[in-house]
Amino acid sequence: MEHASESSPDYQKNSLTLTGAVAMGIGVMIGAGIFALTGQVAELAQSWFPLAFLAAGIIAGFSAYSYVKLANAYPSAGGIAMFLKQAYGKSTMTGACALLMYFSMIINESLVARTFGTYTLQLFQVENSEWLIVVLGVGLLGFAFLINILSNQYIESISYVTAFIKIAGIAVFAVGGIWAAGFSFENSSSASAQSGPGGFLGGVALAILAFKGFTTITNSGSEIKNPHKNVGRAITISICLCLGLYMLVTLAIRGTLSIDEIVKARDYSLARAAQPAFGEYGLWFTVVFAIVATVSGVIASVFAVSRMLAMLTDMKLVPHSHFGMPGDLQKHTLVYTVVLAMIFTILFDLSRIASLGAIFYIIMDIAIHWGVFRYLRKEVSASATILITAMLLDVIVLIAFIIVKAQSDPLVILIALPGLSLIFLGEWLFLRNRSQA
Repeated sequence: MEHASESSPDYQKNSLTLTGAVAMGIGVMIGAGIFALTGQVAELAQSWFPLAFLAAGIIAGFSAYSYVKLANAYPSAGGIAMFLKQAYGKSTMTGACALLMYFSMIINESLVARTFGTYTLQLFQVENSEWLIVVLGVGLLGFAFLINILSNQYIESISYVTAFIKIAGIAVFAVGGIWAAGFSFENSSSASAQSGPGGFLGGVALAILAFKGFTTITNSGSEIKNPHKNVGRAITISICLCLGLYMLVTLAIRGTLSIDEIVKARDYSLARAAQPAFGEYGLWFTVVFAIVATVSGVIASVFAVSRMLAMLTDMKLVPHSHFGMPGDLQKHTLVYTVVLAMIFTILFDLSRIASLGAIFYIIMDIAIHWGVFRYLRKEVSASATILITAMLLDVIVLIAFIIVKAQSDPLVILIALPGLSLIFLGEWLFLRNRSQA
């Protein structure tokens, strides 16, 4: 197979710099990660939740190995869709696994949208107002759609500026939190809150979502300058920066709040943890910071994921209908992506959204590693040992997470299993009907 870039003629080649790609990756990761998931991870991993983020970062590092090797060989605006096609051909496996990634990222967008709503309401001391959270989340997705109608340069500029704001804001929060805790990384009132191996691994599975935003970089591969080198560089830089920031923040939270307090405020735990360090201004500082992070995260995610769906459509792996809409294919996939994210935002709470996203993403991730190991290892010069390790780590945390959720929230499993079946069955039927047409 020839190592070349594939892209639709509508994509803006060389419209994203290395810095812009890193900013986009960080924008998605931080938006979905530390704000939305800290409390969820702490609920499962208890006092070990900082280590759960560390373990997730290590697993993400092993996962990134496959993506970096593939991106260096096959940079594409379709990213993961093209990677899967290189491994499995134009098959049900390719289409279904690409759709798993697509839906996991849509779920991620709804997760961030709801987080935006939850944090925004803290400014007005409004809690447990489900309909307001939904309204704010849906409004954010609509705003992200409008921004994405603009050119790539606008997206890059927004991602670039907000990435620096988020890095600076998280650094200030972390240093202030650690200082307020007296440089202690364990709150005395939570010393006895421990988690078993299953809970810890379940927390790791959720924490992986805080890093999976690096995959959005691959979805804009052919739009990045010097993609054969810069896609891999952008992925590596994004993961390393986010891991460092996540560790600082989780240690700060661990030192200022008890586990019970973190879990009680699990949907806005950073805002709660900022108060000991910054007093009455802590809430405002963290909420405004969270709003910037979530808004930019959704904008960057919608940008990348809609391009992935456009590539799947170009590859004839998914059906497409204009529904009478004007504009080109990318505009249509923007509409589909945002509407689906709005539906998830309306239907599910933060915990279930995160759980579904973790299951879909990890299954897709395993398929990527297996495809490289089985079909492309020699072509992309990948290490069998690293690929096998990445698959084993994914399988372990996925099994543990499914067991934990089957016991604590079986509805997640009851939704995930039919969802997986529908995606694979629907893709098989679509491809079979196309071959017979």
